[in-house]
Amino acid sequence: MSNAGNNISFSTVLPEDRVPLPPPDADIKPTACDYCIVGCAYRAITWPVGKEGGPKANENAFGVDYPITESLVGSWPSPNQHTIVLKNGEPHHCIVTPAISERVNRSGNHSVRGGGIAQKCYSPWKPTADRLQTPLLRVRGYLQPISWEDATTIAAEVGRYVFDKYGEMAYGVKAYSYQFYENTYAITKLALQSIETPVYAHHDKPSAQDDASGLEDMGIDTFGPSYDDWAESDVIFISGTDPYETKTILFTEHIMEGRCKLVMVLPRKSRGVTWAEENDGIWLQVTVGTDTILHNAMCRYIIEKGWQDQHHIDEWAAGSEELDWGMGRGTRNTPWQWRSTRWGKSFKKWKKWLLKEKYAEMGYAVKMTGIPRKKIIAACKLLTGGGKKRRPKASFMLEKGNYWSNNYLNTISFGNLAIICGAGTRDGQVIGRAGGHQRGGVSAASYPRSKTPERFGKIGRKALNVDNWVRTGHVRFMWVIGTNWIEAMQGSQDLGDYIKAHTSASKHQIERFEVEHAIQVLKARADAGDMVLINNEIYLRTIGNQFADLVMPAATWGEEDFTRAQGERILRIYSKFYDPPGDAKPDWWIIAQVAKKMGFEGYNWKTSEDVFKELGRFTRNSRQDLAPLLMWAKLNGKQPYDVLRQRAATGYQLPLRLHNNRLIETKRLHNPHVHIESPQGISTKLKRAGSFTKPSGKLILHVADWKLFEDYYERIKPKKEKGELWVTCGRINAIWQSVFDDLRKPYIMQKHPMNFVEMNPKDAKARGLKNGDIVAMENDEVYIQKGGFYRARHKDFLFTNLEKDGYIYKTQGSASAMVYVTSVVPPGTTFMYFMWPGGGASNALSSAVADPLTNAPRYKLGKAVFRKIGTIPDHLKARMTFKEKA
Repeated sequence: MSNAGNNISFSTVLPEDRVPLPPPDADIKPTACDYCIVGCAYRAITWPVGKEGGPKANENAFGVDYPITESLVGSWPSPNQHTIVLKNGEPHHCIVTPAISERVNRSGNHSVRGGGIAQKCYSPWKPTADRLQTPLLRVRGYLQPISWEDATTIAAEVGRYVFDKYGEMAYGVKAYSYQFYENTYAITKLALQSIETPVYAHHDKPSAQDDASGLEDMGIDTFGPSYDDWAESDVIFISGTDPYETKTILFTEHIMEGRCKLVMVLPRKSRGVTWAEENDGIWLQVTVGTDTILHNAMCRYIIEKGWQDQHHIDEWAAGSEELDWGMGRGTRNTPWQWRSTRWGKSFKKWKKWLLKEKYAEMGYAVKMTGIPRKKIIAACKLLTGGGKKRRPKASFMLEKGNYWSNNYLNTISFGNLAIICGAGTRDGQVIGRAGGHQRGGVSAASYPRSKTPERFGKIGRKALNVDNWVRTGHVRFMWVIGTNWIEAMQGSQDLGDYIKAHTSASKHQIERFEVEHAIQVLKARADAGDMVLINNEIYLRTIGNQFADLVMPAATWGEEDFTRAQGERILRIYSKFYDPPGDAKPDWWIIAQVAKKMGFEGYNWKTSEDVFKELGRFTRNSRQDLAPLLMWAKLNGKQPYDVLRQRAATGYQLPLRLHNNRLIETKRLHNPHVHIESPQGISTKLKRAGSFTKPSGKLILHVADWKLFEDYYERIKPKKEKGELWVTCGRINAIWQSVFDDLRKPYIMQKHPMNFVEMNPKDAKARGLKNGDIVAMENDEVYIQKGGFYRARHKDFLFTNLEKDGYIYKTQGSASAMVYVTSVVPPGTTFMYFMWPGGGASNALSSAVADPLTNAPRYKLGKAVFRKIGTIPDHLKARMTFKEKA
């Protein structure tokens, strides 16, 4: 079994040669995959060890005669779909296998990730045996077991002390935004409702801002499309993601079956790109970070040719008067208001800007993006029909490669392109995110933006950059929940150095097990300006292992009843089907115990379903409006979890409406043909179901000014004279997130024993590198922003001016990885997995200077020089493949 803190895993596959069949009376629970946004339907089957089903149909839970001679989906469990778990304290066989869903995995297919999800389950006899099982307190530098009573008392007493003495700006929460409704609701109830702290950030960002901020400003709900829309498109413009690699079933069962053509914008030739090119699509191999220039040039060329969908623009693009709807007379502090006030335009004015903008000229785009002119023009023709009478149905999909390099400008220019091509409101003509995690976020309160010191110019508050706030010494208590805070952030090693200096390296350390002693020591640390760190996790990761004062074990998927929606807003229940490890508890329970001891009311939940019943009203008028489900269940004498269990794989497509005692689902948002019935017994507006989200109900075109990004981009670009290469990053098909499960899956670790870096053969040859070489990657220009929260003028937020005024300092970053020589990446650019723990973290190589308009990160813009420091051991190399990926 591998150690999460090491860069190399030495796991070895010991394959099973048989899988027992479940008997007819096996317990079958509905669930869904825990991994990507698609959320394929699954069923978990458990039965006692020592009991097995037989080969005849009446002898097994599948109702199938074995051996089977044809493919019967879900009836042939593979060894990776079988494990041994504890249930009611006794060993049980467990099979987790796909279920046929009429909506998602309609043929019962699965990705390589989901197909092995049974291996994530805690088992005392498997590599998952190192799950956290009891609260741990750091005493004399070592994590030692303590009781829940003591753990929650320490967290509550110290947290309350910091809150009372130093205020909410000293109390921080860093937590997943995606996990399950019950947990995210509880976390935000404490952070945003009870404490009202703006020092709150999502797992994958330094702040609590929208991912695709530009689309949100335009009036687009980024999860508005249904999967049928992608399938019904004639052409899809896909920016910054490969759905095959990262959302496999969306690609194979929807996009591929729809036979649409793809325009894929990526710097790396992934498997999906290969399929696109083989099926009359186009690959635009964009230089890292230059998507805005590409989008602007495409918009300009389409406008100059008269290929835009003018009817769609006239109907759905906001005019000059409509731009001001909903602004009011006060200061325009809401992000979309102040950004749209400055950069929002009517089509007429936007067109005038575009045709004069030098950074939108085709020649400049060819130079900066590296894409040949003829390919850009071909893409414009494919998206618009090139002046033909029948326009193709064009849809637009984006993800992290787009918005995590140049967040606002990339997403706003992407949206502009989509609007003029006619996308946004119709079957097969939609705009949205492909998605990363499933959508399990429900907030118990609005983000307290009025309290954040972050201001853009004379108007415009932003969500607080928590990393910056921490580095400036303002945070004395930090609760980190379900995220690798350090490795997940830019300038990660610099952030780690700060956290270490103010936690485990502080002179105020717990010396004894007495609760009162621990409380007084941690209070003294906070008074000294250092930081108390609490961590909820399922495994010991960097935060818990090295820095946390208190680690609390969390129960997760399969270990408690939870709910959430997936990428097309389908709500389902994720059933409990086995025991959590030891005394692990769901995060909502942990939050509730601490909150009650802090003196806050409203946390008297007994079950997950209690939390679910409360959170429903906080989903009203959102894309996840499930309040009608709670009303319907109450009217019909049912419990909401039972209703969801009955729906199993089908679930409910949100938002819901209730009419004549019937729950009505919403297939697509922004659909003007949706008839919104009068709701029954509940106040629900559901405006976004029939129009766009802004007050006018229309879309807002925006200026996408490259000059806001230009000076930063020029500074952080690789310098050829130093031998630097771009280091961009992302997901691959076989691995999920921070490798927390995959480190414990030997069949994955045999292929990926450490992080890899893909390098073009020309770059490898120039550096004397070969497949399997281990390299040090070093960047001596990692820029960190410290302070500069309020700047009077807009231009003060440009990188050059932040640096001139003393808010930028320079440090170094390093990582190590194994070389994989392949032509899928172009010369000058390398690619590595984005969240490998320990020394393989790519974010050490990118600068911690957030997008000034949104505070979004720029993870994709790392760089490094490369130096060989070793070679992968022969016994590991023998199990791997270095075949050309292109």
